[in-house]
Amino acid sequence: MNLTEMLALLKELVETESPSSDPAAVQAVGRLVAAQAARLGAQVSAESGGQLVARWNASAPGKPILLLHHMDTVFPRGTLAGMPFRSDAEKTYGPGVLDMKGGIVITLAAIERLRRAGALTRPLVALFTTDEEIGSGSSRALIENLSRESLLALVLESGLLDGAIKTWRKGVGDFVVRVRGVAAHSGGEHEKGRNAIEELAHQVLEIQRWTDYAKGTTLNIGVIRGGTVENVVPAEAEARGDLRVLDPAEAPRILAALKALRPHLPGTTVTAEGLLNRAPMPFDATMKITYEKARQIAAGVGIDLKAGGSGGGSDANFIAPLGVPVLDGLGAVGADYHSEREWIFTVSLEERARLLEALLLNW
Repeated sequence: MNLTEMLALLKELVETESPSSDPAAVQAVGRLVAAQAARLGAQVSAESGGQLVARWNASAPGKPILLLHHMDTVFPRGTLAGMPFRSDAEKTYGPGVLDMKGGIVITLAAIERLRRAGALTRPLVALFTTDEEIGSGSSRALIENLSRESLLALVLESGLLDGAIKTWRKGVGDFVVRVRGVAAHSGGEHEKGRNAIEELAHQVLEIQRWTDYAKGTTLNIGVIRGGTVENVVPAEAEARGDLRVLDPAEAPRILAALKALRPHLPGTTVTAEGLLNRAPMPFDATMKITYEKARQIAAGVGIDLKAGGSGGGSDANFIAPLGVPVLDGLGAVGADYHSEREWIFTVSLEERARLLEALLLNW
């Protein structure tokens, strides 16, 4: 599969819109991917939740390498009308080109090249999921099960702008803080009220102070709701926030602190709950060994493979805590994902396919 053919396939995938909230739309992408994988000799099966598994050389000795992708995007149906697929020698644009339909194309191209060269002999498993952008609720168990059976997991999420792969990721969680006060008429009986929004303001300021950039820990209150009308002292308010941690020990500390929140104002109550959806993927000893091996393989085909990381999460976060070697960010290189400007460097499709081909051949 040359670059022209890769772009044609990418165009077809991008123009098959696949928002996470529309299972039928995501499954339409799945049918395209399944047809391509079958053309390349894979045994393809559909799993619960519409997840797609393609296997090559299942009876060959040794553990397989797992290739991980997602087919869903954040863009609703109709986005193409104002954000059409377009490509030139420098950049390619469109909803999902970077996150992460480009990665799907890269995998299929690398496998086709190995197959044509008669070098596709080791067991490979490619997983294409349907719900990564909304937390991977239906695919997480399958990701973890396939990872435990694998020698190595390669995640075809987008690479960093300088071409670096992602060797660390922050853990991702969310939380909610709820306050109960006492309603009262704001004019006639203001003194009888206990303002839940006022109490929540104290809690928001307290939580925001827990951000520690040196540790890689951030908390962000992103949504606040409270009250009913202007002339009633509000009896209820809540805040919802985002939690990111680099150090695995930080998550339990922050979640415990949330549980320990106490009200500042008499007559109010505070409750909080949170969950770390994705554990951190740290640059630990396993990752250092894995990256160094990949760097040496890449150097053998003339690629200077750099290491980097991201505050965002991916399905790689589910794999790292299992102790399975994993590398992320092997997909297309570009920027502005999740926006109307999303793009990739056109040549990154070819460059990443060459990198993936080398890793699969020489690992």
